[in-house]
This record gives sequence, structure tokens and C-alpha cells, in this order.
Amino acid sequence: MERILTIGVYGWDGARWMDALRRAGCDQVVDIRARRGVRGSEYAFANRTRLEAALAQAEIAYMHLPELAPSQEIRDAQVAADRAGGVLKRDRTALASSFLDRYREGVADVLPWSGIAGRLTGSRPALLCVERLPAACHRSLVAARLAVECEVGVEDLLP
Repeated sequence: MERILTIGVYGWDGARWMDALRRAGCDQVVDIRARRGVRGSEYAFANRTRLEAALAQAEIAYMHLPELAPSQEIRDAQVAADRAGGVLKRDRTALASSFLDRYREGVADVLPWSGIAGRLTGSRPALLCVERLPAACHRSLVAARLAVECEVGVEDLLP
């Protein structure tokens, strides 16, 4: 593996999103969402069926790793923090400490990272979730863990 890429959905249209993956040399998309759909017609390209078809056409491998997704309880902690701060999900710039603590305790600190890294087949896999900014998404936490495990760098693809 050469490096780990990360990419969200918000802020992209389908053509620019796919072009960003191609330019970065992505050869595998690793979907780390619990639910593989996004509300809003502008983001229909990221819904499971369309996404898988577009990636197949582009000859980019696809893998869904739901075990990396935060549980409903963990997501609820972020929703509560967003609500308390008057922040809309699409406008979030950072994860709440309550989310970070719960994600680390419930997911990151219990997963077998070497086994997860071994399942990645690409030389430049892209971790996919929905938030525009990596700091506002659990993909930044996953990327950091995998970067240490695989001894590679991380490149965040932004709209």
C-alpha cells in the first residue's frame, strides 16, 4: 500500500468526485458508512447501487466495512453535540469529544487493525463516508489507525 486516501460526499457532484479518485490514483473505495445512502438528489451518485456501478465501470474495486461505522449510540452522541451547538451535520467542522471518546472505546480500540489492513487490496484505497471535512468524520480516525498499521501517509480528497 502506497497511501490511504479519504473522501466524503458532501460538496461533490458525481463527476468531480470520480475525477478526484482517478487523479489520486485510487484503486479501491472502502465504504465505512453504516447505511450506504445519502439524502438529497444531488448526492444520489453515492447511494449503494449507483456507487457500485460507477466504480465498476471505472475499474475501481469496492468494499463495504460496516464494522468501522459508528453505532447508533455513537452517532447519537454527535447529533446531541451538534444540536447543543446549533450545528447542521453538513456544516460540522469537527467531531465532538463525546463522539471521539465513544468511537475509540466502542470501535477503534477493540478492532483488529492488522486484520482490517490485510483486507485492503488497493495500493491507494479511499475511505468513504459522507462528511465534507475529514476532521468532521470518523474516516479521519480510521485513516489515522490504518496509516500507523500500514506505515503509510494519508491524503484527504476535498471538493
